[in-house]
Amino acid sequence: MQILLQLSGINLFLLIGQCAGIFYMGSGWIDYMLINVCFIPFLLIYYTLIRNEKVSRNYRSKILIMEKLKSDKSESELKFLKSQYHPHFLFNALNTIYFQIDDNNIEAKRSIELLSDLLRYQLYDIEKEVTFEQEINYLQAYIAFQKIRMSSKLLLNAYFDPQLKEQKIHPMIFQPIIENSFKYAGGEYKIKIELRMEDNKIIFYVENTTSSIWQNEENTNAGIGLDNLKKRLDLLYPGKYNFYTEHISNLFIAKLEINIE
Repeated sequence: MQILLQLSGINLFLLIGQCAGIFYMGSGWIDYMLINVCFIPFLLIYYTLIRNEKVSRNYRSKILIMEKLKSDKSESELKFLKSQYHPHFLFNALNTIYFQIDDNNIEAKRSIELLSDLLRYQLYDIEKEVTFEQEINYLQAYIAFQKIRMSSKLLLNAYFDPQLKEQKIHPMIFQPIIENSFKYAGGEYKIKIELRMEDNKIIFYVENTTSSIWQNEENTNAGIGLDNLKKRLDLLYPGKYNFYTEHISNLFIAKLEINIE
């Protein structure tokens, strides 16, 4: 089509030149015949070729757009189905395993119960903000689950301010700090956790002893959990928080303060 269009354009301009020369040399009915029989039909043919090419390009463009929309729609539907399937499958699997465990194995059943509660909170129960009571219940379940897999030598001291009830907080803010303390706990295996409110400020303090392997502060704070937490805090509490970590001898300290006015 494009080649034909180009050739038609060249031939048309040659013909126009020839006709124009004859036109100015002739007169009367000859001029009339040249214009109506030669010149105008070729103009119509050329216009038709251009129009058809433009229509063809528009059609191909619309086909590509429709195919992309169809592909995006299918991908979105697939992601939605996956998001619906995975949680239900996981909970059903945990429920099956729970009833397969002997009733005398209380610890295993308790572990599955705790894991189910943690997953349910992360997948279903959290909204844009939650109450401190909800968040503390989750943290206590998380700590209980972590204690199961830790050494029996672990000495844990956890305190949650009882006045923290209906105040609002974004979920999953404190969990990465607790996770970090369990991950790097060593040496004397001591972990201290405090969550309290002073005036309109939330203070969260966690410290844990470390083994000789983690005496270097860079190694102790190497996980991506705390880095991701800082990014979340920048988005959720810009200019309203202070978070720092410190490594002193065999003790790693993390402190988070949030102004909730």
